[in-house]
Amino acid sequence: MQTTTVPAEGQILVNIEDMSMLKDIKRAISMLKGVGKITVPRRKRYSSYELSLRDLDEGRVYEAKDVDDLFKQCLG
Repeated sequence: MQTTTVPAEGQILVNIEDMSMLKDIKRAISMLKGVGKITVPRRKRYSSYELSLRDLDEGRVYEAKDVDDLFKQCLG
């Protein structure tokens, strides 16, 4: 007979669509037997410079000949 060992510790990843429910979900999970620690990873906050570089990489850049052309593009 073959026996398998159960790992001493494991992780579960839960994707939450409605972040307003995060507090309730954390409370519910913490009530489960065997749950030790619940951590919520923080999203990285990008600086304005990093956001600008992402705009360049993803093609969200507009060119205008002059100010009048810029206003035409912005205002239609």
